[in-house]
Amino acid sequence: MELLQQYGSILIIITAILGFLMAFGIGANDVSNSMGTSVGSGTITVKQAIIIAMIFELAGAYLAGGEVADTIKSGIIDPSAFASQPEVLVLGMMASLCASGVWLIVATKMGWPVSATHTIIGAVIGFALVTIGSNAIQWGPLGGVIGSWFITPVLAGIVAYLIFINSQKLIFNRSNPMMQAKKYGPMYMGVTVFILVIVTVSKGLKHVGLHLSTLQTLGISLVLSLVAALVGFFYFRSSAFEKKVKNAGTNGFAGVEKIFSTLMLITACAMAFAHGSNDVANAIGPLAAVESIITNNGQILEKAALAPWVLPLGGIGMVVGLAIMGKSVMATVGTGITELTPSRGFAAQFACAVTVVIASGTGLPISTTQTLVGAILGVGFARGIAALNLGIIRNIIASWVITLPAGAIFSIIFYYILSAIFK
Repeated sequence: MELLQQYGSILIIITAILGFLMAFGIGANDVSNSMGTSVGSGTITVKQAIIIAMIFELAGAYLAGGEVADTIKSGIIDPSAFASQPEVLVLGMMASLCASGVWLIVATKMGWPVSATHTIIGAVIGFALVTIGSNAIQWGPLGGVIGSWFITPVLAGIVAYLIFINSQKLIFNRSNPMMQAKKYGPMYMGVTVFILVIVTVSKGLKHVGLHLSTLQTLGISLVLSLVAALVGFFYFRSSAFEKKVKNAGTNGFAGVEKIFSTLMLITACAMAFAHGSNDVANAIGPLAAVESIITNNGQILEKAALAPWVLPLGGIGMVVGLAIMGKSVMATVGTGITELTPSRGFAAQFACAVTVVIASGTGLPISTTQTLVGAILGVGFARGIAALNLGIIRNIIASWVITLPAGAIFSIIFYYILSAIFK
C-alpha cells in the first residue's frame, strides 16, 4: 500500500506509456492481420488501409471496447488473491503490458503474425504464477478462452468456405457472371452492413448512454442494411461504376471482382471496427486495472468504470503501430497463405468480422489472428489444398505456439525488474 501511495501518479503514467507500447504492438501485428486481406487482394493500398484503420479501429475501441476490457482485466486471474497486496497486481499488470509490447514488436520485426491475446494472457499468467501461485489463476474462464482459440478459427473457416462457395454458385459459375454480380452484390452489401451496424448499435450506443432493446437494435440494423442494399443496387448500375468495369469487360471475371472490391471496402471497415472493439482490451485492460486500483486506494474492484482517456489511448496506439511497422505482417497474411482476389478476400474478411463481432458481444477475448487465418484457410480449402502455402501455415502455427510462453517469460523478467526499481 505504501508503494501505491508514494508512487501512485508515477505508476499510472508509466503504465499508460506501457499500455501505449502494447497498443503499438497490436497495431503493428494484429491490425496488420485485419487489413492484410484487403491489401493482399489489391482492393486497397497500404496508405488507404491505415486511413480506414484510423477511423474504424478508433471507433470500435472507443464505442464497443469496454466489455471485453473487463473480461481480460478480471477474468484470467482472481483479483481477490491480490487483495492483501494490490501493489503486486499493479506491478504485475505493468510487467504484462511491457512484456506483450516488446514481444509483439519483436515478432513483427520477424514478420510473424502472432496473437496479442495469446501474448497478454501468457504474460498475466506468468507474473501470477511467480507471485501468488496457481491459485491466482481462474482456470475455468481461462479454459473457455483457450477453447475459443480452437473454436473460432474453425467457425470462421466454415463461414468463409460457405460464403465463397455461395458466391461461386450464384455468380462465378454462371454464364453471365457480371449480371449475376450486379444482382446479388447488393444482397452481400446489405448483410455486411447489418453485421457492422448491429454491433455498433448494441455495443457502442450503450457507452454513450442510449440503451435500446434487442428488437429496436435489430430494427435499426435491418433498416440501415436495406439502405445499403439499395445504394448498392443503384451504384452497381450507375454510369460511374460502368466506367470502372469498362476496360475489364462487362461480362468478365475482372468486372465481377470490381463489385467485390466495393464489398471488400465495407468488410474492411467492419473488420477494423470489430478488431478495435475486441483487441483494444488486450492493451487497456491491464491499464484500466492499474488505474482503478491506484485511484481507489488499493481496493481491487471486480468491475470499475474506465477513465475516459484509457480507450482512446489504446485506439491511437494501434493506429500508430500499424502506420509505422505494419507492412511486413500485412504481406504474410495478405499474400503468403493463399492467393487472394477481392471475392476471396471478401469471404475471408467477412467471416472473420462476423466471428470477432460475436466474440466481442459476448465478452470473450479471442485471437483475431487465428480467426482470420482460419477464414483464409476456409477460402483456400474451397479451392483445393494445392491453393494453400503449407510452409507459411506451419511457420504461423509455430509462432503461435512460441507466443504464449514467450509472453510469460518476458513478464516474469520485467516483473522482477519493476519490483527492484520500486522497492
